[in-house]
Amino acid sequence: MTGISDLRTKLSQALRSGHANDLDYALSDERDFIKDLNSLRSAAVLIAITDRPDPGVILVQRPDHMRNHPGQVAFPGGKIDPEDKDAVHAALREAEEEVQLDPAKVDIIGPTDRYHSGSGYNIQPIIGVIPPDLPLVPCPDEVDDWFEAPLDFVLDPRNQNTHVGEWRGDRRQYYQINWQNRRIWGITAGILVNLSKRLDWLS
Repeated sequence: MTGISDLRTKLSQALRSGHANDLDYALSDERDFIKDLNSLRSAAVLIAITDRPDPGVILVQRPDHMRNHPGQVAFPGGKIDPEDKDAVHAALREAEEEVQLDPAKVDIIGPTDRYHSGSGYNIQPIIGVIPPDLPLVPCPDEVDDWFEAPLDFVLDPRNQNTHVGEWRGDRRQYYQINWQNRRIWGITAGILVNLSKRLDWLS
């Protein structure tokens, strides 16, 4: 049986070795479309990975009525508030607010590559391991639904498709991952693509 220490060890080793490599040339975000990176607001998201033989990652579906990113699939997370101690605290706070994920249940592995978004955020993803099958409850104001996608599937480059669209007058390339009836794209897919390169998960 796979224990949390086994998954934690694998993730920690993969993240440590991945960040020891110079992969900046292979990573992507939307910084080329941002005039002033210092103007971006700091944000954090939690990449919550479930401790099971075939780990999954927790994702949320935003309501259609939201002003920012309506209807999109995302990681639990949001902007870093002044009262937050750091990005980890912000990611845990947002996850608790959005799906009632108890921070005490999250075993933090560490941060991975920041994602600079054209929507105005400097996003710090935080990786953590959680027990499987937690009774998560979506906050209706921020989350329409939540689901768990297989980690192997979303980190597999064969499932990470590139598309081109127009946003704010510019043609941009973005990633999209289709799992069952879920469309994971944009920032969320971009973070997963960068993470798959850092972890080299399927090697």
